[in-house]
Amino acid sequence: MAKPRVAFVYLGVPGDGGWTYEHDQGRLLMEKELGIQATTVENVPEGADAERVFEELAQNHDVIFGTSFGYMDAMVSVAKRHPDVKFMHASGYKTADNLGTYLGQEYQSAYLVGMAAGKMTKNGHLGYVGAYPIPEVIYTINAFALGVRSVNPEAKVSVVWSNTWYDPATERQAAVSLLDKGVDVLAAYQDSPASIQAAAERGVWGIGNDSDMGRYAPETYISNPVWRWGPYYVEQVKAVIDGTWQSGSDFGSMADGITDIAPFGKNVPEEVQALVEEKKQAILKGSFDVFAGPIRDQSGAERVPEGGAMTVEDILGMAWFVEGIEGTIPQ
Repeated sequence: MAKPRVAFVYLGVPGDGGWTYEHDQGRLLMEKELGIQATTVENVPEGADAERVFEELAQNHDVIFGTSFGYMDAMVSVAKRHPDVKFMHASGYKTADNLGTYLGQEYQSAYLVGMAAGKMTKNGHLGYVGAYPIPEVIYTINAFALGVRSVNPEAKVSVVWSNTWYDPATERQAAVSLLDKGVDVLAAYQDSPASIQAAAERGVWGIGNDSDMGRYAPETYISNPVWRWGPYYVEQVKAVIDGTWQSGSDFGSMADGITDIAPFGKNVPEEVQALVEEKKQAILKGSFDVFAGPIRDQSGAERVPEGGAMTVEDILGMAWFVEGIEGTIPQ
């Protein structure tokens, strides 16, 4: 195929400094490496409006990337009507011959950041502002808590939900509710830095998400999981050009370079950084599995026995919290 016409659909704007920003960085790398000018559509809400946008793009594009979980059903419908267009959905779980999904094992990064958090807390009470109660967020919070408790077995992680991806006012409110409970490390899953900014105002350590958020709270920043989509976008569009593209469910690891952790904040001690780096190398070599047993849930029931490990399907369907988390998962 000659250069395909490529489009990206974003829930927010690249200026969010988080999730959309990193997808946009990936688009820019793809454009530069392949000499393609892609179409971008920003601020597309999840729901009926999304279906209209995908339908319009399918009229005159060959490859369409949808970068939010809530686009799933819209993309499934439009893909059915346009079998010659290739659709790629970030974080979904429904596929078709011309619709693939992609995400990365961000839980590996979350575990590492959790280790640092577990070392930095003084009172053993950490907070986490969850976005939506979907498996992707649940398993990331679980990995964070497992990382915390690997170095600080008595620590607790309190979870509240914002039910937002990007709404700084709501996210700030959720963060403040945890800060008022006395947490001395605060992590968050949203695209805005509102939570770590609220934490910084109280002198509390902060952990962001998706993209390096250190600049928003330089004195109290620990690190956070980050995405690196560029190489993946290059590879997928190249496969379309070569005629080798196939639908699938891609779930790249840290070793694939799709996920990593941001540089540590300037006040994170060297020994904490060294401890995390050592574990990161074990993850990269494949000698450490975040979700290997024994793992117990909140009630103390064994979910993964010693010597066992969760499958990808188990992880992608996770709907329970691990031991040490305080908070509930709305049904």
